[in-house]
Amino acid sequence: MSCLVAVKLLMIFAIIAVGWGAAHSRVFAGGAVASTASNLAFYIFIPALLFRTTARIDLGTLPWAVFGVFFGPAVGLLLVVYGWHRLRRVSPPAAPAVRAIATTFGNSVQLGLPIVTTLFGEAGLSILIGIISVHALTLLTVATILAELDLARAQARADGARPRIIAIVRVVLRRAAFHPVVLPVLLGMGWNLLGIPLPAAGDELLGTLAQAVAPLCLVAIGLSLAHYGMAGALRQAAALAVGKLLVLPALVLVVAHWGAGLHGVPLATVVLFAALPVGSNPLLFAQRYDARQAEVTAGILTSMLAFTVIGPGWLVLASLVAP
Repeated sequence: MSCLVAVKLLMIFAIIAVGWGAAHSRVFAGGAVASTASNLAFYIFIPALLFRTTARIDLGTLPWAVFGVFFGPAVGLLLVVYGWHRLRRVSPPAAPAVRAIATTFGNSVQLGLPIVTTLFGEAGLSILIGIISVHALTLLTVATILAELDLARAQARADGARPRIIAIVRVVLRRAAFHPVVLPVLLGMGWNLLGIPLPAAGDELLGTLAQAVAPLCLVAIGLSLAHYGMAGALRQAAALAVGKLLVLPALVLVVAHWGAGLHGVPLATVVLFAALPVGSNPLLFAQRYDARQAEVTAGILTSMLAFTVIGPGWLVLASLVAP
């Protein structure tokens, strides 16, 4: 596995390096380019991916039991990290949600898919696809609601008014309903429930747009790295990496094995998925809310490097606990 991980990480770092190099050229110099790349991904390509995924998913075949053993600990950790940083009054307002999503959202497509397919074949891939299908939908939606709640509270205080729960909830629901992550999920789910297949031309169009998500996000990381740098962000980046690579997979292992009785390939798959390094979506989320971009960029790179050692370690532990 170590060789496979190294090859995939090398490819990812190469694409990030393309973005970093582009940011140092005359054509793409300046922070506005990184922001534009992130906006393209967040407002066009990711919505296409989310709508298509939600509209096409077969709700009857989803591994609901596996969802519980992964998303229970993931959402729980997200809320704990968010609450901790809220208590510490970390600024700006959306920073607690940004740190929470960065601690729980892994690189499921560029790393998860090829590694699980190679190691476990169809047995692992069927589980992984089910988790991936609702991975972004679940975690990004929760983080979005938390960020919008904090922004609404901050806006109420800035206006000199005492934050009122009803008013805040109204604002959050309005913003969330038209959010580029939540809206395509709602529309896709509505289409799915109608039982109407996507037209071939529309499906191909959405699929083509969705294919741009991975390379564009990686290039955006390189652009952001060149613009924000990593100076002053390494300590928090290490904290993000510890939460993502150690805390989350440990929680998933406990819940999956001792709570749900998973063993063998299903257990190894969910634990490995939980141990994946920080994905690119948290950076887009950070740039969307203009909060802690340097920390998230540094966290992505730090966790990728550490995963080459920690990832195989979790597989060994899972095989020892429940072969």
